[in-house]
Amino acid sequence: MPYTVPATSKTPALIIYLLDVSGSMGEELAGKPKIEVISDALHQVAVRMVQRSTKGTTVAPRYRIAMYAYSSQVTDLLGGIKTVAELAQMGVPRLQPMDATDTAAAFREAERLLKAELGNLQDCPAPLVCHMTDGEYNQGGDPEPIAKRIMQMSVPDGNVLIENIFVTDKALTQPISDPKEWEGVTPETQLASPYAETLFRMSSPIPPTYRSVMAEMGYKLSPGAHMFFPGNAPEIVELGFAMSGATPVTPVSP
Repeated sequence: MPYTVPATSKTPALIIYLLDVSGSMGEELAGKPKIEVISDALHQVAVRMVQRSTKGTTVAPRYRIAMYAYSSQVTDLLGGIKTVAELAQMGVPRLQPMDATDTAAAFREAERLLKAELGNLQDCPAPLVCHMTDGEYNQGGDPEPIAKRIMQMSVPDGNVLIENIFVTDKALTQPISDPKEWEGVTPETQLASPYAETLFRMSSPIPPTYRSVMAEMGYKLSPGAHMFFPGNAPEIVELGFAMSGATPVTPVSP
């Protein structure tokens, strides 16, 4: 079964965040600017990664994290890849809404980083790219071909995973009433926009090991669900970011 290599100090998990900070991220979601909802959810997943990496008083480097914000340009928020211990010391950067949306440029940056890193990750968990956006790209072209190339990259643990968090109430024909009971988006789910369908195609199926970790947190994602989270509420955004840190940290039984 793929996706069973645990994240350890010797085999850390690489997680790459691609964060849309276009102007529309200043709009409100549940009474708060979307950008604040995203910043809060990022902080929470960073705290959870630290908790999953802590033994006694030591934070083990079980996760390595890269974080890019993008609008019309792509900005490296952390200055290269950082361990979870380094991120804990630095704190999660606060995000600011900017201007346009060049999603393809962000995925090209992830592809470049993965090409540089993949040779060193052969014994590690499959890397994960977590992309958050609230709307369709308006410059730079279609990101889907780049995402598909990334999804073909692999290590022995499995292909690179891509997750999409779509912060909108226009992705699903049926709103999510209870995030804890929600079964996720499957190939049978009715999506409400062509761009939601594009992002779904750019999203990996959720590995069983990730679903097990999410089940421990009280979520009931179905076996057919993909890593696509239409964030019509802060709770769904939080669920999406929690998924990004759900790499197994203990050996998985066959």
